[in-house]
Amino acid sequence: GLPLLGVAALGISRCDGLAALTRRVGPRYSLFFTCLLYLTIGPFFAIPRCATVPFEVGVAPALGGAGQWALTVFSAAFFAAVLWFSLRPGKILTWVGKVLNPIFLVCLGVLLVTALADPIGPAGAAAPQGVYAESAFVGGFLEGYNTMDALAGLAFGIVVVNVIRGLGVTEPGAVAANTVAAGCLGCGLMGLIYLAVALAGAESRAAYPAASNGGEALLTIARHYFGSFGAVILAVTVTFACLKTAVGLITSCAQTFCALFPQGPGYRAWAAGFCLFSFGAANFGLEAILACATPVLMFLYPLAITL
Repeated sequence: GLPLLGVAALGISRCDGLAALTRRVGPRYSLFFTCLLYLTIGPFFAIPRCATVPFEVGVAPALGGAGQWALTVFSAAFFAAVLWFSLRPGKILTWVGKVLNPIFLVCLGVLLVTALADPIGPAGAAAPQGVYAESAFVGGFLEGYNTMDALAGLAFGIVVVNVIRGLGVTEPGAVAANTVAAGCLGCGLMGLIYLAVALAGAESRAAYPAASNGGEALLTIARHYFGSFGAVILAVTVTFACLKTAVGLITSCAQTFCALFPQGPGYRAWAAGFCLFSFGAANFGLEAILACATPVLMFLYPLAITL
């Protein structure tokens, strides 16, 4: 629901991007909020997570619980590829968007359909733990901050607006209506995926202990149904999906900071700097990234919701 509101806010307000929307509060607030939001969904948290998730899902299990050296080597190779693609935006982004994303969704779809058709156990097999035992709604709502979807909706909703304009829709009211309609479709499908993933994870608790993170849980489910082959396929698809996401985030963050600071470094310098910072952050590991992100998201999300 929150990502939909972010996309709808840009369409209905007829603003030309996040900076224009936040300028209604004030120019200083606009610069502060835009920078913090892009850094959060960029090199601070989301981009490093793009490297640690495939590492947790594929590399670490294959090496039998790899150490820090393995994470360093993998993240170095990962961000070298990200930088290479980010410095050559254009056809490669179109290719990965049209090929890698559908492949990932098909693989995830096969896994989820299998899990829901032949559940490991009943969804209510495990008793609620922690905050979920006392206040499941609040706990789930706050946990949803970790997806960063609402922040991404504000940051990239303008992409939807520009695509609609490119299709020949120019009247402001029609642009707003089509933006909201497109947002409803995208968020509806995203909601179905989240619901299926949550249900499959809950059903897995009938036979397996609680995972420390989502990547570990997904790997456990894939191994249960498809053995080692399933783990390999999941690792490959998640790696390429995260690579594509990281390239898109580096590209958009570098372009945004070039626009915010026209007298500052150029696109290539921003892209290289963000990749280097993300590489360093990734080496702290997925659990550390999630822990550090929590207070920032607790601060940023209410501002985004209010906006």
